[in-house]
Amino acid sequence: MGLIDPLGFIDTDEQWSAHNYHPLPVVISSAEGAWLTDASGRRYLDFLAGYSALNFGHRHPALVAAAMEQLNRVTLTSRAFHHTLLGLFCRELAELTGTEMVLPMNTGAEAVESAIKVARLWAYRVKGVPDGTAEIVVASGNFHGRTTTIVSFSTDETARAGFGPFTPGFVIVPYGDLDALRDAMAPRTAAVLVEPIQGEAGVLVPPPGYLAGTRAACDAAGALLIADEIQSGLARTGELLALDHEGVRADLYVLGKALGGGILPVSAVVGKRSVLGVLRPGEHGSTFGGNPLACAVGRAVIALLASGEFQSRSHELGAHLHQRLHTLAKHGVAQITGRGLWAGVHIAPGGPTGRQAAEALMGRGVLCKEAHHMTLRISPPLVITHSDLDDGLNAIIDVLTH
Repeated sequence: MGLIDPLGFIDTDEQWSAHNYHPLPVVISSAEGAWLTDASGRRYLDFLAGYSALNFGHRHPALVAAAMEQLNRVTLTSRAFHHTLLGLFCRELAELTGTEMVLPMNTGAEAVESAIKVARLWAYRVKGVPDGTAEIVVASGNFHGRTTTIVSFSTDETARAGFGPFTPGFVIVPYGDLDALRDAMAPRTAAVLVEPIQGEAGVLVPPPGYLAGTRAACDAAGALLIADEIQSGLARTGELLALDHEGVRADLYVLGKALGGGILPVSAVVGKRSVLGVLRPGEHGSTFGGNPLACAVGRAVIALLASGEFQSRSHELGAHLHQRLHTLAKHGVAQITGRGLWAGVHIAPGGPTGRQAAEALMGRGVLCKEAHHMTLRISPPLVITHSDLDDGLNAIIDVLTH
């Protein structure tokens, strides 16, 4: 078969799909490991990894094998019936994360919504907050998803504008400001919902002591700590969970993206039995949540993480990535943020925009994406080789220094 002109695919996308994304003008037709191939046969290094959904790379053999085997058995039962994998998936995920109970869902936003509902229900049934008055404290710059409730407490006007009226019950405080968070806590506070590292905001790490202080503030107020680890969790930062760097434990964790191995949407809320146990039959559900195919892939993901290999790779390769990126400080880069194999390259005013830098990198065979206007988000698959990582970093340094 001859090479295909990718412009036809782009034109068809533009004509028939809603314009809720502004993708780079590249059309991917196949992928393996840390490499992507476009419709014309050109190869690219993946430096985005599906916003951390592809931590284990494209088509990891163990994950594909688990999916293929389950496809030949049963893929969906709904939760109207038991199936052979749900309990095993929940037990293994709880054991991996050091928690006690699992609520399986599909997308990250669905898991965040589930955590919000559980926190409110817990506040009414356990804490004794008057019905309909519970509040959840959140941080500015957050990104927890795009449902109507979630964008109600976003501070990104692009995500919010035009989608009101908004859901009440949220108090927004500056990210990293522990005094403001303490001041926001009240008897009706059900929970604090926080990203241990803010991904969409530019891979921002909060000040030392902030997450431990947040835990202490929750304890003092009798509120839950909910950690959104959809992007930061499952080995991306060099630990299983980003909170592990701080020695902090949450009451609930929200997991997604990499939990589906880049094969299908899999998410979960994991945490204490005393919290998730407030749910009763009929109060919450999902037709596809915890389906057999998702559980099969999720169990294979858990097995990969249980080995510790990917945490170690992220730690070691991440140290190299940050060491090299920090050399850009004298070349018009204002700041490098992040942890593990995850970084935000914040370009100083006068330099290229994040979009311009991403487009220039595409021309050099490296695919990543901007975060807001002047930041590049770097998150290669954790399977990337040292040599390929250096090639991608060479391209980034070249684009930002010339």
